[in-house]
Amino acid sequence: MTKLQSQGREPFEAVDRAPEAQADGFATVRQAHESEMAEDYVELIAELIETRGEARPVEIAERLGVKPPTVTKNISRLKAAGLVRREPYRAIFLTDAGQDLAEICRRRHRVVVAFLLSLGIDEETAERDAEGIEHHVSGTTLEAFERRLNQK
Repeated sequence: MTKLQSQGREPFEAVDRAPEAQADGFATVRQAHESEMAEDYVELIAELIETRGEARPVEIAERLGVKPPTVTKNISRLKAAGLVRREPYRAIFLTDAGQDLAEICRRRHRVVVAFLLSLGIDEETAERDAEGIEHHVSGTTLEAFERRLNQK
């Protein structure tokens, strides 16, 4: 018997949630969407610095599948947020705050990928799906993923 069934509910049964609880859920998703760009950029910048020694805007654009002006605009936002530093015509570097965020994002990504792999998802699909899931998984859920992974 599943936990839901012990509560008298079926796993896919619709639930009439309180408006406040539902609004909180949607607010959490909106907040996650707002931080996705910053998280994706700092995670990629950290990866490029680690593997190539530097993160250049043209490589960031290529890897994210966006145009260079989009990268320039977003790097300006990240700079204003104190996550990156850049000198004109130079590579992009993470500040301490950017490095901290990148480490959190990379850890979360690794846990989500490992969890998906443990479900039998192929590696390519797990990596692709993790890109979306990682921004929306709560700390509580991430800890549950880790507990399940550690049981095996």
